[in-house]
Amino acid sequence: MQFFRAKRTISPLAELYPLPIQFYDQPPCGDISLQEFESLAVERLKLLKSVENIGIGYIRGSEPYNKKLECELRKLKFPYRVFNEEKMDDYEMRRKDHISHFILRLAYCHSEDLRRWFIQQELDLFRFRFGELYDKQQDFLKNNSLEYHAIKEEEKERYLEKMKSSFGQNWKECQVFYKLTSRSLPFIQSDERLQPLLNHLSCAYVGQDYSVQKHVGKVSLDQLDGLATKSYPPCMRQLHKALRDHHHLRHGGRMQYGLYLKGIGITLDQALQFWKSEFIKGKVEPDKFDKSYAYNIRHSYGKEGKRTDYTPFSCMKIILSNAPSQGDYHGCPFRHCDPEILKSKLQSYKVPLAGITQIMDLVKGMHYQLACQKYFELTHNIDEVGFSLSHPNQYFIESQKLLSSSRDVKKESSQPESTQRSQGSHSQREVSSRAPKTTSKTESTDIEGINIEELLSEEYME
Repeated sequence: MQFFRAKRTISPLAELYPLPIQFYDQPPCGDISLQEFESLAVERLKLLKSVENIGIGYIRGSEPYNKKLECELRKLKFPYRVFNEEKMDDYEMRRKDHISHFILRLAYCHSEDLRRWFIQQELDLFRFRFGELYDKQQDFLKNNSLEYHAIKEEEKERYLEKMKSSFGQNWKECQVFYKLTSRSLPFIQSDERLQPLLNHLSCAYVGQDYSVQKHVGKVSLDQLDGLATKSYPPCMRQLHKALRDHHHLRHGGRMQYGLYLKGIGITLDQALQFWKSEFIKGKVEPDKFDKSYAYNIRHSYGKEGKRTDYTPFSCMKIILSNAPSQGDYHGCPFRHCDPEILKSKLQSYKVPLAGITQIMDLVKGMHYQLACQKYFELTHNIDEVGFSLSHPNQYFIESQKLLSSSRDVKKESSQPESTQRSQGSHSQREVSSRAPKTTSKTESTDIEGINIEELLSEEYME
């Protein structure tokens, strides 16, 4: 009896994607559904945002940086390393990597800011993955018809100082350097059917939906001034102050702040009362308010027109759309404010000088959300937030969570004193029992009195 070994068939994907890294010099071919198109785009967007956050928090190329980035690539199932026995899933991940890159390339080509951000994150991602190829680096270069060779030690020594200065903190003595020449990239043109989706992707938000909250009605209008000081992000604090000072906001400001208030739990009736009371102070007649403004408030709560329940604006939407003009107060202060005005605002918010310098450095690097995240850390006296900030309402919830936990600690630390006092006279106990009632107004200003368990019953999730 003769035995024959079955002929091994090579997957078309294995031929197309021999390595887990690509130069993306050829656009993908084939058909995919719109659902898969959007899913791939959102997953890569999550990856690139993680690359940005990790690059700010850690030194690029350092061991903690590499470990953190490797963890994100694993979690989101993107390829980054050659395995001894590669499975079909590995090739599917490479296909996903290929297609998703080109989708976001389409989405992020509409402005210089978007292009710069996209290229920087892709460059950092490529640098990490190329380093993970190890002995397969030359194979990658040959597969892409790149006859590049590592420079010799003598040549490396000749340009050593220049290379060190360009690499900065990322410099490693053991690095291998290649001589490179420029090459052209393919022209990409999008299908008009995909244009609305691509336009949306550049400011897409992939976190929690804040249009429906379980804590509706748990925040009173009397608490808003105290909340604005302690738990509002700068964009909403700016709008709240402008409304209190001028008793009016233009449409962009009303939309941004109104939907934010809706997200923190302000009901439709409360919103109508709040806006009407402010506008009347600004010399708007009650009848005019009912005719000109009340409809838009009811519309944003899904009670008029198409009955759409509008979602509060995410950070990306605020940063990238409807930039403020003269007399407007909406937008992102880190993105839209003049640097000197922004510094002045931060000083008025009692941010320490060293913290202002850190924030302004992030703003110069166009890391606006990370600048806001740093502001959160400085104003809440914490070293690291432990989350990636991407929504003003997320900022509010995380702030309330921290303030609530600090109040719990204070209550626990003061409990022994309360126990000692309770051993006093009966009259002293009566005074103590009445104290919460007499100080309720003060507590309201200090953001006490919100049922924090209900407020945080629907926490932000990545």
